[in-house]
Amino acid sequence: MKNSAILLISCPDRKGEVATIADFVYRHNGNILHADEHADEESGLFLMRVEFDPRDFNFDLADFDKYFSPVAATFAMKWRLAQSSYRPRMAIFVSKYDHCLVDLLYRHRSGELACEVPLIVSNHPDTRPIAEFYRIPFELVTVAKDHKAEAERKIYSLLDQYQPDFIVLARYMQILTNEFVSRYPQRIINIHHSFLPAFIGARPYHQAFERGVKLIGATSHYVTEQLDDGPIIEQDVVRVSHQDTVEDLIRKGRDLEKIVLSRAVRAHVENRVLVYGNKTVVF
Repeated sequence: MKNSAILLISCPDRKGEVATIADFVYRHNGNILHADEHADEESGLFLMRVEFDPRDFNFDLADFDKYFSPVAATFAMKWRLAQSSYRPRMAIFVSKYDHCLVDLLYRHRSGELACEVPLIVSNHPDTRPIAEFYRIPFELVTVAKDHKAEAERKIYSLLDQYQPDFIVLARYMQILTNEFVSRYPQRIINIHHSFLPAFIGARPYHQAFERGVKLIGATSHYVTEQLDDGPIIEQDVVRVSHQDTVEDLIRKGRDLEKIVLSRAVRAHVENRVLVYGNKTVVF
């Protein structure tokens, strides 16, 4: 199993940052495997992902904060350290549509997604047989119109029990409350069935059909308190024509949805996403 360390950094853009980080890894006997950086001229922000082999490091990674904090303070860095050997825990929320769920579970079982799936939550019983096939706990939490807070309290209890690192909304057709979103900042990934920012909200394929678009798309993004407006992780499009019905758009769109969502989840799991403002850099 790959056992590298991944350092993710964002800070004001200044000279010497790349050299300083490389020197830090070198001085402590690490070996850089991959290094990617991006300087955003508009915001004056520098973002970097450094993956290195810590096998011969001259201190334990548990003490990384002690050694790296003085360097980070010099450049006003926000940073976090991850390890590729850690498999984050992903809870999946789903409603009736199962295509994204099935795709995620297949990719997980095949080893493409290096994470654990301890829990599937749904507001409908339809996908229970899929969860049982993959031997993953399935929890049905119905969401009555006037009892949304009660349903979320049940979900909080489940999340406390199963302790996921992040949540994926695999066509979960419920709008989360601001309180829920605030509990998991940048840890809820959604798939929206349009090329955002076009056609936000409900029935985007019908909106697209009415506008006579020539391309439809899918967007995976982090969930924020504003509907369908969170930082975008992944997108893709497919061409459609005047001959396509709404049903054709939905069929073509479903193929996009599952691919785009799985790409976004993989990028998140592999610690390749850095959020700044309402944007992301995906290394």
